[in-house]
Amino acid sequence: MSRFYITAAIDYANGDPHLGHAFEKIGADVIARSRRLMGDEVRFCMGMDEHGQKVAQAAAAEGVDPQALVDRLSGRFRAMWERLGISNERWVRTTDAHHRRGVGALVERCLQRNPGDFYEKAYEGYYCVGCELFKRDHEIVDGRCILHPTRELQWTEERNWFFRLSAYGEFLRRHLDLHPGFLQPESRRNEILALIDGGLEDISVTRARLSWAIPFPRPTSDGVEQGTWVWFDALPNYLTDTGYPEGDWEAWWPAQLHVVGKDITRLHAVIWPAMLQCAGLPLPERVWGHGFVTLGGERFSKSAGVGLDLGEVIDRFGPDPFRYFLMREVPWDADGNFSWERFAERYTSELANGLGNLASRTISMVEKYCGGLVPDAAHPEIEARIAEALAEYRRSMDALLLHEGAAAPLGPGSAAEAGVPAVGPGKLATEPEGSADLHASLAARVRELAVASALLSPLLPAKLEELWSRLGSARPLPCFHELEGLAVGGWQVGTGEVLFPRPELVAG
Repeated sequence: MSRFYITAAIDYANGDPHLGHAFEKIGADVIARSRRLMGDEVRFCMGMDEHGQKVAQAAAAEGVDPQALVDRLSGRFRAMWERLGISNERWVRTTDAHHRRGVGALVERCLQRNPGDFYEKAYEGYYCVGCELFKRDHEIVDGRCILHPTRELQWTEERNWFFRLSAYGEFLRRHLDLHPGFLQPESRRNEILALIDGGLEDISVTRARLSWAIPFPRPTSDGVEQGTWVWFDALPNYLTDTGYPEGDWEAWWPAQLHVVGKDITRLHAVIWPAMLQCAGLPLPERVWGHGFVTLGGERFSKSAGVGLDLGEVIDRFGPDPFRYFLMREVPWDADGNFSWERFAERYTSELANGLGNLASRTISMVEKYCGGLVPDAAHPEIEARIAEALAEYRRSMDALLLHEGAAAPLGPGSAAEAGVPAVGPGKLATEPEGSADLHASLAARVRELAVASALLSPLLPAKLEELWSRLGSARPLPCFHELEGLAVGGWQVGTGEVLFPRPELVAG
């Protein structure tokens, strides 16, 4: 059994979870569940980024202590992810004591191994509180940050500690050349290569007199205590969750996959690897920078007032169909759009009229014509289709093309539907040869539904667990390698409520 450590970006604690958060967490969860399906031992970590100026300002605006604010928001995020069936067993918060110790240990390790990579400098520039980053000229349009156009940039002058990021350009370029799969998809890799080739700038890694932060181990020469820059605090969460620097943290490090949004790819593919190299620690194996979900072409943004109520979206058809829709509709390697019309179309055609209807009809016919027992009948004609679907699913999921992996199991289901005998099943059941044809057809349909239940379970975990149970297997959902030879003869099917009620029957 292989170990697979996957992380999603920790969410900033200054507002409620929104659709953009959900897209990333559902995608990471689909990957984690698919790796378990493949037989891996999975560690799946998510959490909250709870320090920084933005959090301090949000708490001040509410008139509450920052810790009280982040405690409340952490509870809201966790409740939402539980509602969506996110299967992370790890939850890290940057205010946790073990994380604070880990960040301190990592910074000290960097300072001891490469003290020349840190220096003091008086600095002035425009700072975006929304990004928690100083902005360069090409990142500013009409005096505002291009990612947070409703926020005013703050001109900041102070003396800070700087990290000599510019010294790591050659290392990062070489790493990307030697490990072409380190940063994906290809469009993100090309962006970062262009950034590196254009020359990296040193970065300020502390903030003067910032109390809501992890203290930096060294004050500046003028005696001013420094708070660790929020990203120098947040990025190490992937490492500190393993227990670093204590215990058997090396059993899980390096991580196999960081899942992040394309807007923070630079931080994860440039600054984080440079920090690890400075500390003499292994780099993660893979970083995936997914695209954005837009609404009418606009990116979801609390500050810009572009968004949907996440609870309302889930209420419309339920958490599993919402998971399915996002993964089918929005390419995992590009941007995509959300609309109620497309949600209803996919739900109706692929779930209500597609998978759900096929499952209901199949189970009903097995009960009516076979006494509820799946016939022990040969169905060699479907094996090639199943083998093809399994291969396509594995290829797509290994490549992290989740939208393609989600489509792979639909082929067998459609094939089974198309293979229903033209003569009515009632007439076939009364004829010896027809009865054999009917039994073979029903066994084939159950077989393909069983395979689809397993392959689609990462997207629809609750609904497909229910379908698997109705198909009558006495065992849990099988692993991927067991699907090709899965025998369904003798399973006792059972009916239940409609898996995917048609939209007119769904409470809106």
